[in-house]
Amino acid sequence: MQNSKCKICRRAGRKLFLKGERCYLPKCSLVKRKYPPGVHGVKGYPKLSEYGGLLKEKQNMKNFYGLLERQFKNYFERAKKEKGDQGIIFLSFLEKRLDNVLYRAGFFISRRKVRQTINHGLVIVNDKLIDIPSYEVKIGDSIKLKAKESLLKKVKEAISKRYSEALPLWFNIDKEKIEIKILKMPNEEDLPKEFDVRSVIEFYSR
Repeated sequence: MQNSKCKICRRAGRKLFLKGERCYLPKCSLVKRKYPPGVHGVKGYPKLSEYGGLLKEKQNMKNFYGLLERQFKNYFERAKKEKGDQGIIFLSFLEKRLDNVLYRAGFFISRRKVRQTINHGLVIVNDKLIDIPSYEVKIGDSIKLKAKESLLKKVKEAISKRYSEALPLWFNIDKEKIEIKILKMPNEEDLPKEFDVRSVIEFYSR
């Protein structure tokens, strides 16, 4: 039976990188089957209504960050209370999550692995153990991993596989020490362009 995470990507019609290393290989299900799952999937992707398009973009972005609906919407509600561009603020909240920073840095091949590591108390921020994936990083934060040989070896392997990707400029990465330093808060230029965040804001504002 095909993995449910692979079905999510096929339903989305795009890679959401939910399966770690498999997503970067030719055996990725979306590479093999460029159509939705199910018996009618081979007919291709149906034309969506305006609402359907907004909903799909919201679901894709939520799944990409690996959040539950309540968690995801809470970030929107926070962004709504801030002054400025809601889309930029909303996305910056997501990007400042500790689990996201470790993933974006290339330390782990999947967000699931990041969260396991954080939950097991193996991540240190400013010399304190942090076991909350949603911890919001701040300027000056120093993020390290526990000096566990097997963990550091896996991280170095992940870095070697992921470093062909463009890295965010709002934090610095020391590949030798396996350390991240937050230099500034992400602005519009630093934020990812994988999704149309305006569609997500429009969906929740309806």
